[in-house]
Amino acid sequence: MDKLKRVLSGRDAEEPSGLSEVIDATSLGWGTRVKGFIACFAIGCLCSLLGSCLLWVPKKGLTLFAVFYTLGNIASIGSTLFLMGPMKQLKRMFEPTRLIATIVMLVSI
Repeated sequence: MDKLKRVLSGRDAEEPSGLSEVIDATSLGWGTRVKGFIACFAIGCLCSLLGSCLLWVPKKGLTLFAVFYTLGNIASIGSTLFLMGPMKQLKRMFEPTRLIATIVMLVSI
């Protein structure tokens, strides 16, 4: 079972990878983080899908679409916090190569 965890977490026998450093630095276990990621991502996809379906509701459809689609995007982006951790994700989002994409995404939300 330990070997399976090492393989899934990306740990090599000789040298630790960046993912294993992230895994060791967090207080949540690997299984808990994967479950949190899957749950949050599923909720995000469900909200986005529900928002797309509610777009066709007369009069309030556009408002419902905007609310549910935005919540779905936030939940989907937030799901990766379980895998990386909040500070690591924020640092990577605001790297110079990703800065423009991050700003456009946040303004769009």
